[in-house]
Amino acid sequence: MRILLTGGAGYVGSACLRHLVESGHSAVAYDNLIEGHPSAVGGAKLVVGDIRDTELLEKTMRDYDIEAVMHFAAATNVGESVTNPGYHYDNNVGGTLSLLNAMTSARVKKILFSSTCATYGLNPQSPMAEDAAQDPCSPYARTKLAVEWMIKDFAHIHNIGFTLLRYFNAAGASEDGQFGEYHDPETHLIPLVLENILATGAELKVFGDDYPTTDGTCIRDYVHIEDLASAHVLAMEAITDATSEVFNIGTGDGQSVLDIIKACELVSGHKVKYKVVARREGDAPELIANPDKLMTQLGWKPKYENIVDTIRTAWAWHKLKPQGYGER
Repeated sequence: MRILLTGGAGYVGSACLRHLVESGHSAVAYDNLIEGHPSAVGGAKLVVGDIRDTELLEKTMRDYDIEAVMHFAAATNVGESVTNPGYHYDNNVGGTLSLLNAMTSARVKKILFSSTCATYGLNPQSPMAEDAAQDPCSPYARTKLAVEWMIKDFAHIHNIGFTLLRYFNAAGASEDGQFGEYHDPETHLIPLVLENILATGAELKVFGDDYPTTDGTCIRDYVHIEDLASAHVLAMEAITDATSEVFNIGTGDGQSVLDIIKACELVSGHKVKYKVVARREGDAPELIANPDKLMTQLGWKPKYENIVDTIRTAWAWHKLKPQGYGER
């Protein structure tokens, strides 16, 4: 297939792009490079543009005769979404409206959307299946749920096949250490802990230790980026013009913030300095996937089932490229 990846120079998008190319597909990245990195795209095609530029999106789809879209482009900083919801709604919801309008004009009939487990919010069900109630508790998560509904509505009217992938916490790096996670500023736990280790003297913040969990810190399901990418390829290849599907992507196992700190200490051989601070608004106590549907219907199986192995790949990336892609 000829596939356009919005946000294709980002952490998850670029990993999926590489897997698509390795699987024999033709992939084009479309990214405004605010969060993405040209080096992450490797040798694939890259169109620099904003998701809200409907005209450029349509032109790109026509120029490359695109058959399907993988939609990753989004603002993802949960804390920022609380203090600046307008930007998140404009970028995430407005940007997706732009994308869907471009798809309609260019007659592209397949879309895979990068959604999130955050749409389940404070739902007490754990592990979480796809039919769990969605009750997002941050503006970021609400924009993702709004986009899910928007895609469904466009699909119904314009005969677009779609798959929504609600994935849990992406983690790790490519096995060769060349591609990994780098944001500025960084907000994700594993890279924050590893950066803390590399920047001696820094102190990590743990947001809350009074949650109803085993050690009082939040629990998340960490899925390796390579496993996440393989799931995207399987899901993309399964989409037809009539598909209307939803899958969770996760390991089915959860680790607390303190578990992650201990695993990073084990892998690196260094102690982590941290202090507990007040809870961060919008954080759910526990989010763990039930990945049975993905495994059963698409035959997906994670290669990385041990968090220590996942962190080991992240550590190799951070040691090799402590300044990330070095483009800023």
